[in-house]
Amino acid sequence: MALDAASRFSDGPYVLLISDRPSERSALERAIALVMNCRAIPPGVPLPSGRPHLVILDLPPAHIAKLQSTLAQHGPPVPRLVLARGEPMPAARYLRQVPAASPRQLVLANVFAMIEEATRSAALRQRRLLERVSGATAIVAEIFDSAALGARLQRADADRGTELVLAAVSEVGIADWLAAVWRHEIGVYQHTLGVAGHAATFGSQIGLNQADLKLLVRAALLHDIGKARIPVEILNKPAPLNAEELRLMQRHPDIGADLLRAHGDFEDTVIDVVRHHHERLDGRGYPDRLSGPAISDLVRIVAICDVFSALTERRTYRQPATPAEALSIMADSTGHLDPDLLRAFAPSMLKGSALAA
Repeated sequence: MALDAASRFSDGPYVLLISDRPSERSALERAIALVMNCRAIPPGVPLPSGRPHLVILDLPPAHIAKLQSTLAQHGPPVPRLVLARGEPMPAARYLRQVPAASPRQLVLANVFAMIEEATRSAALRQRRLLERVSGATAIVAEIFDSAALGARLQRADADRGTELVLAAVSEVGIADWLAAVWRHEIGVYQHTLGVAGHAATFGSQIGLNQADLKLLVRAALLHDIGKARIPVEILNKPAPLNAEELRLMQRHPDIGADLLRAHGDFEDTVIDVVRHHHERLDGRGYPDRLSGPAISDLVRIVAICDVFSALTERRTYRQPATPAEALSIMADSTGHLDPDLLRAFAPSMLKGSALAA
């Protein structure tokens, strides 16, 4: 019966049970599988793909500490139930503990209560995520429309969009953010929101303070603003651009920087990103042929997020690259991107893709 129940839920949320007690692991797995798919593994086995609904840790304290560190690298905390052996762990909002020697009925009562709570929380997070994606999309569309029509660009709009991206990514992680963004065919806005999400993730990973993180995400949201003045038939052409079309497309960083500079409300560092996100370390980029130290750290970060987003997005003329394929292409493009930042960027993108699988 447990196998039938598990198959019913195989495509939905699941509970991850990691236990070094085979008989207890098997008994808990059978009971949990009656209400939700349960993936039960011994310690040392690679974690399954996908983000679990709940994690149950039935392990010695040293193993739990190591797993806690691993799980912490996979984005926002997943609710966890620890079957404690010895001293209890420090309290945390997402953590519940019961003694490992507790009756199985008590353990299962806690498991089922946490599943119910996690389900309600997941539904609430999903509603908030969709609201934030909708709000950010509307803001980006308004900014691009204003740029196309020659209306004044409002710094407050970019600030609100930045807050929405940061709030969403910090709560649900990059995989869920991208999944929500990619549900809609919104062209350049989709790419803009993808780059901003990657920038929020990467900036947090490398420990930027809140002010610098907001600056980075705001720059990412505005990096392609110059495309508002590029003809739609060039932006959406389902084939390689000819020489004249490519010349026009390569004007978008210069156009975007001029648009922001004309309004006076945007920081020089943001304008620098907008103008130079297509520069290359070897000096073969555009529009100014900058090289090496002339390219700022913020530009280098956004350039990595921009290329990664472009490679992994759906396009009418090609299939998206997997994150691993995209990172390999980027690493092989010698002289383009900062290799040290790219090495730092790769782990969070691979982990995010594993959780999204």
